[in-house]
Amino acid sequence: QVQLVESGGALVQAGGSLRLSCKVSGGMLAFYTMAWYRQGSGDQRELVAQIFSGQRPTIYADFAKGRFTISRDHEKHMVYLQMNNLKPEDAGVYYCNRVPPFAWGQGTQVLVSS
Repeated sequence: QVQLVESGGALVQAGGSLRLSCKVSGGMLAFYTMAWYRQGSGDQRELVAQIFSGQRPTIYADFAKGRFTISRDHEKHMVYLQMNNLKPEDAGVYYCNRVPPFAWGQGTQVLVSS
């Protein structure tokens, strides 16, 4: 059974940066398309960024382009999301998961003060 454990969320000021991490255990990460999603208060979960296996092209939501970078390290069984120039509207709970998703992890909370 695949387990996903997200970490790295914190309270930061607008304009700051965070690096989110996702530990993937119990599966074959190298074969999965992985993604980061986020869910703001009262909002539906939305895709932030996606990274394919193999040649590893990436896809970003419009709000993430130029500010966020998704990456993966198969040796460490990790998926990362580097977030720069954070804005208050980036606040929410961030989750990583396969595309299509496994059971969801607990996510990691990002708070951005203006």
